[in-house]
Order: sequence, then C-alpha cells, then structure tokens
Amino acid sequence: MQRRNFIVSSVAAAVLLVAAPALAQESSRLVIGTTVEPRSFDPAQAQEGTQIPYYQAVYDTLILREPDGSLAPMLASAWEYDETLLKLTLTLRDDVTFTDGTTFDADDVVASFAHFAEANGPQVNTVASVKEVTAVSPTEVLIELNEPDPAFLIYLTNAAGFIASSESLASDSLITTPVGSGPYTLDASSTMIGSRYHFVKKDDYWGRDLPYDEIDFMVLPDETARLNALRSGQINTAIFGSAASGDEAERAGLTRVPIEVDWHGLTFFDRAGTLNPAVGDVRVRQAINYALNRQLLLESFELGQGTATSQIWGKSSLGYVPELDTAYAYDPDKARALLAEAGYANGLDLTIPVTTIFDDATLVAVQQMLLDVGINAEYQEVPLSDFFGELRSGNQAMTYMWFFQPTDWQLINQFLAPTATWNVFDYADETVAALSERIQTGADEDRAAAAQELNRYIVDQAWFAPLYRVVKQNFVDDKTTVVPQVEQSAPSIYNYAPKN
Repeated sequence: MQRRNFIVSSVAAAVLLVAAPALAQESSRLVIGTTVEPRSFDPAQAQEGTQIPYYQAVYDTLILREPDGSLAPMLASAWEYDETLLKLTLTLRDDVTFTDGTTFDADDVVASFAHFAEANGPQVNTVASVKEVTAVSPTEVLIELNEPDPAFLIYLTNAAGFIASSESLASDSLITTPVGSGPYTLDASSTMIGSRYHFVKKDDYWGRDLPYDEIDFMVLPDETARLNALRSGQINTAIFGSAASGDEAERAGLTRVPIEVDWHGLTFFDRAGTLNPAVGDVRVRQAINYALNRQLLLESFELGQGTATSQIWGKSSLGYVPELDTAYAYDPDKARALLAEAGYANGLDLTIPVTTIFDDATLVAVQQMLLDVGINAEYQEVPLSDFFGELRSGNQAMTYMWFFQPTDWQLINQFLAPTATWNVFDYADETVAALSERIQTGADEDRAAAAQELNRYIVDQAWFAPLYRVVKQNFVDDKTTVVPQVEQSAPSIYNYAPKN
C-alpha cells in the first residue's frame, strides 16, 4: 500500500508548525487542529462531521441543537407543525444582520432553501422532502413537505439550516467569502488556504456571547503533527484517528473528552454488482463479515476503547438491537464456505479506496484477514482532498470509512434510501422501503419495532461490514474545556470555553 501523499502532508505540517507561534497564556483565541479544510464556504456545499465547525463560525442555523440533542431557538425563535406533519411554520428573529449589512428576514430563508436544493451539495438529500418554502411575512416562513420527515428539525440544526444573505447566493465569491450572520467573520488577510483559517468575533453579534475573540482552524492531516501541535501548545484541541495517539496524548497530560459517535468499517456501495458482481452477492458480503475478527482489531488498534459490532445503528437510536453487535462472530471457515457457495472458491479480487487519515496497521490487518479466506483486497490510495468526492463518484464498489451514527430517520437518509447521501448507486430495496415508511409515519411503538426490524434486515443482507464503534479520541489542553456533541464527531464551536 503506497503512502506518498502521507509523506507530503507531513512535510507541509512541519513547515506550518514552525511558522505558527505558541498560544499566549492570556489569549482569548481558540485554535482547533483539524484534518480537512472546507472545499467551499457556500453553505449549500457544507460537509457535516469534522467540517461543521467551519460553517458554524460564520453561519447561524435556523434551529440550534444543544450538546445533549435537545432543540433550542436560533434564527427561528419558534416552530410548529400542523396536525398532518406536512406544514412547518417558523417564526424568525427580527434583529439579525448579515456581514454584508443586509437584515435577515424570511426572504433569505426562502432563497437559502432554493439555493441549497439547486446546488446539489453533499447534504442535499436532507431537503428531499421539501415541497415549497414561502415567506408569509418578514418574520414568518411556511415550509411545506411532500411527506412527513421525522428528522427534518434536526436537519435545520445542520447544513440545511445554514442561512446566507440572499444577495450573496448568486455570487461565486461565496466560495471563499462567506456572508452569514454567525458569531465570527473569516479574516482573509490572516488566512492561508489549505493551512490556517482565521475567524474574528463580531462585536455586534445578536446571539450567545461566545468566550473567544478569535478562532483558528489549523489543517493538520498528519496525526503525528497534530499530536505534536497539541502537546507544544500550538493548538488547543484536536481529534485523533487512532487510540494509540489518544493514549500518547493522555500520557502527556492532555484531557480526553470521550464520546462514542462513529463506527469504523467497510461499506458496500455496489449492492447490485454493477462494477463488481462479487460485491453484489450477499453471500460474499456475509463472508467478508465473518472473515473479520472485530474484537482482535478493537483491542489491537483501538486499545479496546469502543465496542465491536456488526450493526451501524447506535445505542441511542430506536433501532439498536444489542445482540446484533455479535451477529457476525469471527468464523473464517464459514466465510470460505460462503465464498465457495457464491462461486469464488478460488478467491476474488477487491479494490478498496483509502486515504491518509486511516491507520495503516488497521488496514493491513483487515487486508490479511480477508486474504486468509481467499479475498485479495488491494488498497487504492486517494488524496484526502479528493476522497469524499471519489466515494460519491460511483466509481468505487466499496470503501473503508468512518461514519457517524445518527437518529433512525437520519440513518435511513444517510445510508439506506435510494436518495441517501452514501447510497451512491441509488440502490432500492422493497423491504427497506416498506420498513422506512413505517418509521416515517407510524406511532412511536411501531416506529421502534420497524426500526429494529430494518436493522436486522440490513445486517442479514450485509450492506455493511462494521468493525466497531469507537470512543472518539477528542482531546483538549489544560486551558480549554469542551462538551461533546451528541451524534456529531466534532464538538460544535458553541461547546468550547476557557478553563477557569
């Protein structure tokens, strides 16, 4: 497996660290070490996960999601569904101003929704249920849905809820110059694209008084560089991809902020076998699941910090079924038998795209476990900047990846529905459709039953080969505190504060 890009990123990170001064003790600046940069500041292109804090700095969402998952007012001071759950009325604030000097009102919400849908960005599926958005008055918006959407309010706390000035939406400059109403503005003069993004607090921000005058994001794809930056005081916080780095950070006196958010493992995009007929065979996908010694991988590479699992549903979801964590107990003989039954007794070849943020040792171990049952898995190195686009291109039958575990309806729309973000071949399944409809429209008891039935079906059909849910290796220095954000891999910027 080649790692040329890894070496380049390490050199770039070293240069950056030499140029970056250590933090002053009295500074009201928060410096976040991150692995990726935003491809665009257009909110319609916003990626969630570790990239969401970039957008939170400059844009407000319609609704705020608190760290525990509860919903609170933001640009919308109140909201209410009608009895059909198809009409949502938002009451808007009247004291908010964008960085271009224009005043926020209902027309900006209408324009932002239209732009979000037309731009076809990475989270466009979250507004798939929207039929029409109407400005009833300057402070009232009516959102009409084609069908009930149990996760729609949560979507309004994330990418779909970011609102930009309507006058800026037609300009290409939005890619590099965000025009929002958020707590900070991007300081272009102190920003180095690809390395450091500098944000300055607004003096007249309407919302919560956040404790930092400045926020910097330092792009450090290399894990060792990120760890060294945190230990030396050049950044205040960072998330690490490996438990070994987390263990080293803890020994250095840094504070772990644990939360079990993501699952690591394999995703099978090509369930119909369009690119690779083997991936389209459920017996092959099941064989891959049986070939993986999850507990050994967890103990070896995550230091046991997490839970070995065969399901992608998280513990906080309605569909979580405890016994499905061990549905595919390690059984290489069963894996070989299934491969032979599928016509691959002499083995098969797979291509799996990977990038520099993944731990090499884990990838090698997975590769060896697959080889032990007759599967030759070749890793294809993709630059981090191109990785997510490559996965969505339809050119890959499967991938190794980290994904977060959202609520049930979000999970369906992220991974399972034909229009889901990570169902890149638009694969449709009648059983999934029927159970999804029950989750969408049923009473609470039926929704839970349907969610668990759907989980069992997905595990049986082996749409995924999860390895484990991991404890997120999120660390802060001795000057910083942070509250983890439910179902979000990176804490929201609102959750940070200086340590007293």
